[in-house]
Amino acid sequence: MSALLTVKNLKFIRKERKNLWQKPEKFTVGPINFELNAGETLAIVGDNGSGKSTLANLLTGVIPPASGQILLNGQKLRHRNLKQRSLNIRMIFQHSKESLNPALTIGTILEEPLRLNTSLDAKQRRDKISSTLRQVGLLREHAHFYRHMLSDGQRQRVVLARALILNPQVIVADEPFAALDPSVRSQMVNLLMRLQRELGLSYIFISHNLGIVRHISDRILILQNGEVIESGKTDVVFNWPKSEYMKKLLDAHQSLVLSKLLEN
Repeated sequence: MSALLTVKNLKFIRKERKNLWQKPEKFTVGPINFELNAGETLAIVGDNGSGKSTLANLLTGVIPPASGQILLNGQKLRHRNLKQRSLNIRMIFQHSKESLNPALTIGTILEEPLRLNTSLDAKQRRDKISSTLRQVGLLREHAHFYRHMLSDGQRQRVVLARALILNPQVIVADEPFAALDPSVRSQMVNLLMRLQRELGLSYIFISHNLGIVRHISDRILILQNGEVIESGKTDVVFNWPKSEYMKKLLDAHQSLVLSKLLEN
């Protein structure tokens, strides 16, 4: 069976100058190679600055790669064809509040991708918005709310609804639960897994939380300083890590879990 999403030698290069007198520093991510199958979750793990969010932006077409290819169902995704990518690869952002326009109702926010990418008429768009809100555990009445009228968990469900509304094949989730309380985080994890079973979604899941990563992912890819230093099936990487970096991450995670148990 061929992979749904294939990333081949994907590379990003950016030169940054901190001030006028310093020589520009080069920030590089890649080359990165991986495959994602239908209905599978690939977790991307690494410290801040490792290139996780840059990889997410490359996959969703926010920034162009310096080289390499992204193939969906064997077809190359071209950076200029953003509509093709918008229909098939969608994003869940970490900061739900900042990603929602405070001047627009939730219904208007959800309608925008439908207007730009589909031929649905006004009634069909309203019906699609209502059904998508129900999918993520919200009411159709929430379409008339503004972002300040919603809780953090509800806002994150709206961001998920916006990702789902075009019926994508792949969703890229960039630290989607970092700002949520543990109980709400658990609800969102369960919701993502249910939607994956029901809709056959594939996820690229970016997170610092190794507990969630182990629970939600099938395979894992470890980034350090823009390079892939380890990858494999999640259980294998967790039980028999090869890189010293992953071993340190697991030690830190276990220490954090133990300290929380002692607090209780």
